[in-house]
Amino acid sequence: MDFRFSPEEEAFRQELRVWLKDNVPADWEGTFLEEDDETWRFGRTFVKKLAQKGWAAPSWPREYGGMDASPALQLLYNEEIGYHRAPIGSIVQAVGYIGPSILSFGTEEQKQQHLPPIAAGEIVWCQGFSEPGSGSDLASLQTRAVRDGDDYVINGDKIWTSNAHRSDWCILLARTDPEARKHRGISFFLVDMKTPGINVQPIVNMAGVHSFNQVFFEDVRVPSSALLGQENQGWYIAAMTLDFERSSLVAAGVSMAKRGLDDLVGYCRETRVDGESLLDNPLVRHKLAEIAIETEVGKYMVYRVVSQQARKEPGSTEAAVCKLYNTEIAVRVANAGIQILGLHGQLHGDSKGARLRGSFAKSYLYAIAMVVGGGSSEIQRNIIAMRGLALPRA
Repeated sequence: MDFRFSPEEEAFRQELRVWLKDNVPADWEGTFLEEDDETWRFGRTFVKKLAQKGWAAPSWPREYGGMDASPALQLLYNEEIGYHRAPIGSIVQAVGYIGPSILSFGTEEQKQQHLPPIAAGEIVWCQGFSEPGSGSDLASLQTRAVRDGDDYVINGDKIWTSNAHRSDWCILLARTDPEARKHRGISFFLVDMKTPGINVQPIVNMAGVHSFNQVFFEDVRVPSSALLGQENQGWYIAAMTLDFERSSLVAAGVSMAKRGLDDLVGYCRETRVDGESLLDNPLVRHKLAEIAIETEVGKYMVYRVVSQQARKEPGSTEAAVCKLYNTEIAVRVANAGIQILGLHGQLHGDSKGARLRGSFAKSYLYAIAMVVGGGSSEIQRNIIAMRGLALPRA
């Protein structure tokens, strides 16, 4: 198998790499989402610059603001964006899986309304799927959407909604047929977050920052044109949306893990204990080698999914394998960093004794979120078992 990229693709990689080095500060550690106001403003400015280059949504058709990029070129893009920890948290959801869902199921009017502003970096989207009583068993959701003339009236609440407090629009799953089997009575809506009746309440995570929210919908009236696809087709659209999410997360995720490993190797090479480099310690060296092998395996898992996409083959099982493997690599990289840095690794960047600007203290707290987000590891194992191995339900 030939894993080499074409000269044109490599030329794009070099152009993007140079641009990222010029536009992402050398000391930028990146965040899961740009949580505080300062990093949010920086991220929004960065996204606007990215959009001016036409690079915000490479794989999208040109008529909607994309580049018509091949899966291979999109892969290169994701690798560089992830490795440089580019601050694109404000458009990750919209570009990675919300936009592709609209491309797949939306009317032409919906595509023209929503896609160009996303590609221009002008609007922010959030995802209204999980509820307090419906997470892994998403089909048990209770938010209702009742048809009333040319509108739907929505009541219910959503939880863990990242960036809802800063979002302009939301993709929302709601039950439209309470008499149908639970998977078959759900519809998929595109909801303007400025609609009266929407109340966003903050949830502060264990890292002490506000990125999650609980969102309440009380008699929220949306037009029938907000329906994506057909009524009661929402579960099937959501399943594809989650496949888009998982495949978009992993390419950048494995590159971020590689960046963390490279930073850790550089630190160990430069740090001396009792006159010897940390790399001379066999325990440290073996742990780093183990992670290096795992990240390389994860990269080629991603390449397999991309090759399937290039052949237009279904790959939900392979996407689940990638998501499971690569998000858990991020946890192992974070754990290794904390172990190797010792007590210094637990200090944040503003602490005098912090190492590597406190990056591993932050990634240690955030890595577990990536294991849960987009479907937990247990859900991915179920998908692999049922769809990939044809095992029976328990």
